[in-house]
Amino acid sequence: MHLIYCFWRRIQKSLSWARGLFFAHVILPFHQYLKIPLINLHLFARRIPFIERREYSQNGEDGVIAAIFAMIGTTNRTYVEFGVEDGIECNTRYLFKHKGWKGLLMDGSHTNPSLNLHQEFITAENIEQLFVKYSVPKDFDLLSVDIDGNDYWVWKAITHNSPRVVIMEYNACIPYEPPVTVPYDPAFAWDKTDYYGASLSALVSLARAKGYTLVGTDPNGVNAFFVRDDCITGNFHIQNPRSIYRPAAFKGKSGNAHPRDTLGRLWVTVGRS
Repeated sequence: MHLIYCFWRRIQKSLSWARGLFFAHVILPFHQYLKIPLINLHLFARRIPFIERREYSQNGEDGVIAAIFAMIGTTNRTYVEFGVEDGIECNTRYLFKHKGWKGLLMDGSHTNPSLNLHQEFITAENIEQLFVKYSVPKDFDLLSVDIDGNDYWVWKAITHNSPRVVIMEYNACIPYEPPVTVPYDPAFAWDKTDYYGASLSALVSLARAKGYTLVGTDPNGVNAFFVRDDCITGNFHIQNPRSIYRPAAFKGKSGNAHPRDTLGRLWVTVGRS
């Protein structure tokens, strides 16, 4: 039975890779050539390259990122990503290693000069000071945030920089609504339960206030992709955000989520999407 299971898993992976190639090299150029807006961006999710090792993105974000920038183009090919651990497996790794992008990585526990990874504990109070410290341009192509807690509050605090694309981790262990997040605490530390971050509707509400539109999520219900409104027209089919929400399927397994919070901690309502 084990051999049959392993064989079946190999077939599934092969089909997934083939689908990724088809969408990347057939469907995407078709949309570009005919100027057809993209829809269902999760279909473009894939690991790049198609190999089993701990590198690049965790949930196929590389493919979604490639599809987004294929439609809107790039400007300075600059990224900022924080909450990256050692920087080897993150959303911007492929861009840095293979596409000539440059940028800033930050994490509370790691540093690596070769990746421009700096050890910084990020809060809503210091995020803009850190952008100044590391000379982040006002306009740049990609911001990716995954700090397992204050994600909503930190994005809200960024007011002087305007990335064209923003990737935000959302809490897919809770429903799309209500629009809630954990109360702001600069010292918040995730305890591996479902008490972290913000619901997708909370992030959609904040995005609208900042001038961004939700265009997709990854297949496993981890990251949401927002595009600045001036880059939307003609490139993406605008959908009801509720239809874009995907529940937790961590590590590719449907229904696989973090354990429930048993402490009964409160959520903060932050607005309606």
